Amino acid sequence: MPDRPLFLERASFRRRRLGDAARVLPVLAAALIVIPVWWVPEQASFAGGAVWLFGIWAALIAAIGVLHRALRRADAATLRASRDIAGDDDHAL
Repeated sequence: MPDRPLFLERASFRRRRLGDAARVLPVLAAALIVIPVWWVPEQASFAGGAVWLFGIWAALIAAIGVLHRALRRADAATLRASRDIAGDDDHAL
């Protein structure tokens, strides 16, 4: 078993899951745009459809902003943890 702290793996795991969420977000947005048009096309009128489209667009922008911030924090935590490990290895020599 490697002699590494557990928090590095957690940080790396969190970074990967956030990356997965960022990859799934466009697919989810496409589904949220298309599915209501398929299910109830009469309710997706011009005005209602425009409100729905811009609502999804605004929510997508907010979600991307939240994911971006979380990914930056996860990257910083992973980098900090790897530097701590590298620093510990230098002291062990």
